[in-house]
Amino acid sequence: MSPQLYDFHLPLTPEELLKSGGVNQYVVQEVLSIRNLPSQLRAFQAAFRAQGPLAVLEHFDTVYSILHHFRSIDPGLKEDTLEFLIKVVSRHSQELPAILDNATLNVSDRRAHLNALKMNCYALIRLLESFETMTSQTSLMDLDLGGKGKKARARAANGFDWEEERQPILQLLTQLLQLDIRHLWNHSIIEEEFVSLVTGCCYRLLENPTISHQKNRPTREAIARLLGVALTRYNHMLSATVKIIQMLQHFEHLAPVLVAAVNLWATEYGMKSIVGEIVREIGQKCPQELSRDTSGAKGFAAFLTELAERVPAILMSSMCILLDHLDGENYMMRNAVLAAMAEMVLQVLNGDQLEEAARDTRDQFLDTLQAHGHDVNSFVRSRVLQLFTRIVQQKALPLTRFQAVVALAVGRLADKSVLVCKNAIQLLASFLANNPFSCKLSDTDLAGPLQKETQKLQEMRTKRQTAAASAVLDPEEEWEAMLPELKSTLQQLLKLPQEEEIPEKIATTETAEAVKGRIHQLLAKASYKQAIILTREAIGHFQESEPFSHMDPEEPEETRFLNLLGTIFKGPAASTQEKNPQGSAENMGPGQTDGKEKPNVSEPERSRGKDELVKQEMLVQYLQDAYGFSLKITEAIGIISKMMYEHTTTVVQEVIEFFVMAFQFGVPQALFGVRRMLPLVWSKEPGVREAVLNAYRQLYLNPKEDSARAKAQAFIQNFSLLLVDASLGTIQCLEEILCEFVQKDELKPAVTQLLWERATKKVPCSAVERCSSVMLLGMMARGKPEIVGSNLDTLVSIGLDEKFPQDYRLAQQVCRAIGNISERRKPSRDKRQPPFRLPKEHRLFERLQEMVTRGFVHPDPLWIPFKEVAVTLIYQLAEGPEGICAQILQGCAKQALEKLEEKSTPQEDPKTPVLPAFLLMNLLSLAGDVALQQLIHLEQAVSGELCRRRVLREEQEHKTKEPKENVSTETTMEEEMGLVGATADDTEAELIRSICEMELLDGKQTLAAFVPLLLKVCNSPGLYCNPELCAAASLALGKFCMISATFCDSQLRLLFTMLEKSSLPILRSNIMIATGDLAIRFPNLVDPWTPHLYARLRDPAQQVRKTAGLVMTHLILKDMVKVKGQVSEMAVLLIDPVPQIAALAKNFFNELSHKGNAIYNLLPDIISRLSDPEGGVEEEPFHTIMKQLLSYITKDKQTESLVEKLCQRFRTARTERQYRDLAYCMSQLPFTERGLRKMLDNFDCFGDKLSDESIFNTFLSVVSKLRRGAKPEGKAIIDEFEQKLRACHTRGLDAIEELQIDQRSSQKTPSAKKQSAVSRPQHLASAASDNDFVTPEPRRTTRRHPNTQQRTTKKKPRIVFSSDESSEEELSAEMTEDETPKKTTPIRRASTRRHRS
Repeated sequence: MSPQLYDFHLPLTPEELLKSGGVNQYVVQEVLSIRNLPSQLRAFQAAFRAQGPLAVLEHFDTVYSILHHFRSIDPGLKEDTLEFLIKVVSRHSQELPAILDNATLNVSDRRAHLNALKMNCYALIRLLESFETMTSQTSLMDLDLGGKGKKARARAANGFDWEEERQPILQLLTQLLQLDIRHLWNHSIIEEEFVSLVTGCCYRLLENPTISHQKNRPTREAIARLLGVALTRYNHMLSATVKIIQMLQHFEHLAPVLVAAVNLWATEYGMKSIVGEIVREIGQKCPQELSRDTSGAKGFAAFLTELAERVPAILMSSMCILLDHLDGENYMMRNAVLAAMAEMVLQVLNGDQLEEAARDTRDQFLDTLQAHGHDVNSFVRSRVLQLFTRIVQQKALPLTRFQAVVALAVGRLADKSVLVCKNAIQLLASFLANNPFSCKLSDTDLAGPLQKETQKLQEMRTKRQTAAASAVLDPEEEWEAMLPELKSTLQQLLKLPQEEEIPEKIATTETAEAVKGRIHQLLAKASYKQAIILTREAIGHFQESEPFSHMDPEEPEETRFLNLLGTIFKGPAASTQEKNPQGSAENMGPGQTDGKEKPNVSEPERSRGKDELVKQEMLVQYLQDAYGFSLKITEAIGIISKMMYEHTTTVVQEVIEFFVMAFQFGVPQALFGVRRMLPLVWSKEPGVREAVLNAYRQLYLNPKEDSARAKAQAFIQNFSLLLVDASLGTIQCLEEILCEFVQKDELKPAVTQLLWERATKKVPCSAVERCSSVMLLGMMARGKPEIVGSNLDTLVSIGLDEKFPQDYRLAQQVCRAIGNISERRKPSRDKRQPPFRLPKEHRLFERLQEMVTRGFVHPDPLWIPFKEVAVTLIYQLAEGPEGICAQILQGCAKQALEKLEEKSTPQEDPKTPVLPAFLLMNLLSLAGDVALQQLIHLEQAVSGELCRRRVLREEQEHKTKEPKENVSTETTMEEEMGLVGATADDTEAELIRSICEMELLDGKQTLAAFVPLLLKVCNSPGLYCNPELCAAASLALGKFCMISATFCDSQLRLLFTMLEKSSLPILRSNIMIATGDLAIRFPNLVDPWTPHLYARLRDPAQQVRKTAGLVMTHLILKDMVKVKGQVSEMAVLLIDPVPQIAALAKNFFNELSHKGNAIYNLLPDIISRLSDPEGGVEEEPFHTIMKQLLSYITKDKQTESLVEKLCQRFRTARTERQYRDLAYCMSQLPFTERGLRKMLDNFDCFGDKLSDESIFNTFLSVVSKLRRGAKPEGKAIIDEFEQKLRACHTRGLDAIEELQIDQRSSQKTPSAKKQSAVSRPQHLASAASDNDFVTPEPRRTTRRHPNTQQRTTKKKPRIVFSSDESSEEELSAEMTEDETPKKTTPIRRASTRRHRS
């Protein structure tokens, strides 16, 4: 077939070119073999050099054969073919402009060039797609093989890097399409198939997931420009829209790529309409369909979100189409539409110069965003808060909406979703950082100015109203105002015939003045028509009376009427002035002024007053907004502070950052949060700990001062404020933070220097500032001991000088600072160096001994905490501390005896000597401190030193021995040495224990001399009734009991009697702490007394309950006491009226929930005790407690087991209140389908209780909870359960049998029968055996299902809880000999080293 005679039709598939089609249609004659392809390609190249691009008309079969064998041919041939085809198309695109401009081009030549164009483009594009397909497959293989050597494998497969070759081909096609090639076709209409061929390859390239990579950006831009030309020149918009929608549904990676392309088309190619077309297609998608097609919804959402960021102004006109998706089920689409609205508010509808329509649109968008802050989906609520955060950060939120959006954020702080809470905190932080009110937001500081300015505004308004009331309106101004309307009315009346007018009647007795007054009133009321008619009547009636007589007949009628009405309204003076203005001015005297000029004179003053009023109103509005904003922030702080100890690390970090910002903006309540975050410095989460450290760095470490000394002074001042009224726990947290700063050298030397200057009074400072400086130096010494160690003598002279009276507070801080220079921990075995100690003759100990002894006889309350720190320091640093403390004890006892002798006189009864209570208190307190420190010294310092010396001695002996030749012998020796070491450790521990048991409280020791006096005071509370003395004696007794198990055993009854019977809360608290320590040291001795420890959890005194809660928390979590049903006393603390105690209990159960199944095991006993009518709690508090405890049940197996236990518990319950409590507990469990089946299996246990309305409603709440997350296959069993509930509630338990008979008769299929068998209720035979609860036997049919036969005949065991049995330990504590607990627990305290292999 001659090339000039055929037409090349673009095929849908390559195979179509092999089939004979229509008349003159080109058909491939032969598919060449692979071995002939190189030669044929060379022939094609030679023909191209001779004929140009038209050579393809004769050699197309060669290119088609290469495409046909593409997978099998050599990579070099592929590369040559691609390179050659690029050259052919490029040459053709260069020649086409001249051909298209040739007006003499005949039909055959035009057809030849058209066929050549289609053939060349088809061949090049199909080759491009073949390369792309192969590269995609290679990429998938690379995923399996790993990414290493990926580029080398690609080059090996194709012979070159294909990703670098795509862009030139696309640019070449773009260049070709930019030519006016439509003239090659008949009637200059380009065929759709050609456009689809070119654009189809673009969409094929876009389907490759790697197209979104950064390295392929040039390719993406080339594709976008090629499609842009097709859109502008070849009417490709409809096809592009449909294709884009399809691709968004199926390819998740394409959303950002297509957004970039659409942005290019809309901005550079002017195709803004395509945005509307695409959005219209998305808007017309059914929301229900998108709720099922999550992939498509995700693509549409990402596309809309990014498109709104790029072209918000273009997208805004199409937003109405998308609004239906806000009511759809797919949350991603809702998020996308809301994000688009936010972008438009940020980029288009921002600023104060908006038109009314734009302002209305912005308000509608913001209203929609606020409404979806309460969306049912947490991701939407979270997204709304994020969008508002951006809007606030870019200052695009109108001031009038501040209060509403802040209120929204505060409300979302209570959201169940952690993500929403986190974003709400971020939004409030953004409000703080970008608030337009003030850098200091204290509501107390704003309240005063607001009240003052509001009062001033009221005064200005009152003054203005008074001035307005007294001011007389100018008639001239009123006349000018009414003149236009009056003239119009007059013209209309003059045109009407006089007969049609309704005349105003004038009475015969009425005078001209009266009529004149009536006309004036009608004009004042704007009744112009009646006024004109009455005037016309008056002219005819009073022709000789003023002012109706002076009518100039030569003037037009309209002018005559207006002059007359003006004269009547303004008065004759004004009329005269108008007629003779010069004369009126001349007739005025020199002291007179024209009344008309008065308003003009006061006009500037009136304008100025009005401006001042407007300014004042704006000021008051500003203060009101600022005050309302600060109140909302204060409210938020109260809520956010409770989130400080959430389990989610990111939320805690956001809370910390929020409080830092709030503190910087001067919100007074923020200091509470800054202090509350301190304990988080001990957090095990590194992120939380670092957040606290960063917060304090930001707030305190870098003050905004100029010089280094000023910065140091600001740091010391701010940090010292934190120490004011700080608890011991707070001080320890601050010490940890300061220690961290010191260890990382973040504190400048100027800080240390200034602290020493204040401590030594080189710079003037108060006593409190001096004390805080010493305190800070002591804290820093923990990080770097040399800070204090190198200035030890200076510190001694600062706080322990010989002046009197002594400053015990300063002395106490000096002792603590000095104590930080030595290591407090027990020395390890590997330590070779002896511990740091000072000789007993050191001046430090001399001063301490003298200060304690001299201060003993003075009733200074600060002496007691000082002597406790002093004794601790002596035992910590002194060589032979027991000797120093023995001297102190002897000296104080001697002074007490001297005072006793001074008080007693010969006349008094010698049997009743009198001693001041404070002296006895000081003496017993000192003895208790020495006893405790002596014990610590023996068990830590002495034991550690014995261990250290033994290790050194063993090493020395080992060195002196000859080394063994046999390696195995050495190994055996090392093992033996390890065992010997463990035995030696036990020997040393036994030695220390025997010293404590036998010697410390022996009659020969100093401490033993104080025991009889101590017991005398504790056993005689009536005689020694001073509260401080009793408290000191009880603490001292607890410390003495810590020394010896024998002494402790003999005094436990006394301790618990005081704990039970004492009327002093402080004493009960002290003994609670002491017995807690004894429970850890001597668990076997204290174990029988455990119920009395639990009893203090219900103590009437708040302080005792809090102490008992802390002690029991430590004992239970350290497994030092048995956890029984008495832990219900801890559960009662969850509803304690004191928030700190309730928080303590909640923290206890949070920690206990991490210890395996502890709470699950305790729940039955807790429920039993708390619902007990005799000793439980009320119903509402019970609900509060159980809601908290049951929230820890998260495992399905635990839920199923508890369901069965609680169902069986219905049988043993005795009151309706217990039934309701059990039903409530079941409703709080996290039910699953298996849990529901378990409840159905035990339905007979509670079915007869459903007649109670509250119990029935509680079980209905379980049904509604199950329905919310139920799967379609689980809804049948939920429906069955609900039917049973309702049948039982309305007709009783017997109705269940009838319901089952109906169900069995309606169920025909085996599967249905199986389901019925599963849900069949169990027999109630076991209930008949209960003594306290008997359920009538329900009527049963004789027919039984085989699957249920075994289950129904099996008798259920009666479940008995330990809490149902009476416990001897719960009886009231009467501390008599026969009631002393004799029960012991076999717990041995043995060294762990004994078990070491």
